[in-house]
Amino acid sequence: MRDTKPIPARAQYKRVVLKLSGEVLRGGKSGDPIDATTLSTVCAQVKEIHELGVQVCVVIGGGNIFRGLNGEKRGVDRTTGDYMGMLATVINGLALMDCLEKIGVNTRVQSAIPMNQIAEPFILRRAIRHLEKNRVVIFVAGTGNPYFSTDTTAALRASEMHADIIMKATKVDGIYDKDPKKYPDAVRYEQISFIDALRQRLNVMDSTAFSLCMDNNVPILVFDLNEKHAIRRAVFGEKIGTLVCN
Repeated sequence: MRDTKPIPARAQYKRVVLKLSGEVLRGGKSGDPIDATTLSTVCAQVKEIHELGVQVCVVIGGGNIFRGLNGEKRGVDRTTGDYMGMLATVINGLALMDCLEKIGVNTRVQSAIPMNQIAEPFILRRAIRHLEKNRVVIFVAGTGNPYFSTDTTAALRASEMHADIIMKATKVDGIYDKDPKKYPDAVRYEQISFIDALRQRLNVMDSTAFSLCMDNNVPILVFDLNEKHAIRRAVFGEKIGTLVCN
């Protein structure tokens, strides 16, 4: 029997992977890579669902500090740039851990790159045991390999952990048939199949991550993190964002 709090009747998911881009931590007016107010707001939302007994894994990006794909524009080799990006995710993960611990949420950070002084190595069974002990688990350093995005990390960890869903928290309120910033008549989907999203070349995740989710039947919910109680509403199965599934 799992040592977890009871799941409320309304909760639709018991184990989730929350995918956060590094950009969500960036301050608006301050421009700081990690804005204290924004960080606190994100962690408060994580605490909300954790207190419901939902098992929470977090995969964090590093684009607010360094994005590997942009490294070549700065004269950095792609492989080196990807490793730099992985280290950026570690910084973000530690910031999340510190903030969550301060508001009473037990948290563990697991890294795909060994760095034992600051994070545990990723060990699947240990990660599952942390969830069973009501701890939030933050996965950092991507997959540990260059040329793989943190979207792919989220898809991989969700498949390994047998998560019910990937919740991709972004700055947009879902997936549209075309860019809503350019086209006022853009239509937002409430639900779309993996196949249709592929056919329409919709920007959900990169192709590797998307294929992993489709092959392992892991649905993806894309929603706006800035909406009030967005993560809790998503866990309760409310009509928020866009659901991609088989």
